[in-house]
Amino acid sequence: MHHSRPRAAAWPRGREAGRGRGRRELTRRIRYYGPAVAVFVGVLGLWELAVRALGIQQFLLPPPSSIGSAFAEHFDELITVGRNTLVEAVGGLLIGGVTALVVAFATARWATASRALLPFAIAANSVPIIAFAPIMNNWFGILNPLSKMMVVAVLVFFPIMINTLRGLTLVDQASLELMRSYAANELAIFAKVRVPNALPYIFTAFKVSATLSLIGAIVAEYFGGSRSALGQFIITEAAFFRFANAWAAIVVASVVSIAFFLIIVAIERVAIPWHSSARIADSS
Repeated sequence: MHHSRPRAAAWPRGREAGRGRGRRELTRRIRYYGPAVAVFVGVLGLWELAVRALGIQQFLLPPPSSIGSAFAEHFDELITVGRNTLVEAVGGLLIGGVTALVVAFATARWATASRALLPFAIAANSVPIIAFAPIMNNWFGILNPLSKMMVVAVLVFFPIMINTLRGLTLVDQASLELMRSYAANELAIFAKVRVPNALPYIFTAFKVSATLSLIGAIVAEYFGGSRSALGQFIITEAAFFRFANAWAAIVVASVVSIAFFLIIVAIERVAIPWHSSARIADSS
């Protein structure tokens, strides 16, 4: 009984401390995200006022209110086309990303592989991405999502491969010498020094490629495919002068791209919490 009072008194203090931390966290997040939200709302307001005050025609630039109405009216369809395009983007990113990692690991590990594979990678990157879309449609079928995935794979291959290769090769010489002083073989050095050093580079490449993959999927859809995808939806709505619907689809594409990027960021925080990029993201 004598010792129960201090504990009972400590509980309210603990709850107060918890609430204090919660308030500080909320204040910190408001200060961090508040300016961006304020700018976003301000731009929408100015956009709406400018369109109405200047009498800009809908086919040139619909006001945000019209885009919002179109989004609400076609919500189910927009969610469907956004999901289908996201599947193509994710599939292409996985195909291109895995291929890029394999090529980067091989070129970093063996000089012969570097001489054999790097010229092909550079040549593929020099070709405009829109040139691949008709070819992939011919190879895999215009209605086959794989044709769009392959366009995305070609688009994301080079940045992922180059970034990964930089991470595998730009290693601190002191770390390599330390491993060799322990008589570690090249495979152990590769696994324990080069790969961990490359992880931040890999995640940076995947974050950049997350947005590129959605762009590639939409561009590939412009060359034909199912209407249940963002690219064909935008083309069809614009052709019939339903520009508010087309802009609503563009908004969906932006939201999906941001969400895809944030998913990669979340995976990065879990995979490499020791890296400065993850600590900066957590402190923001």
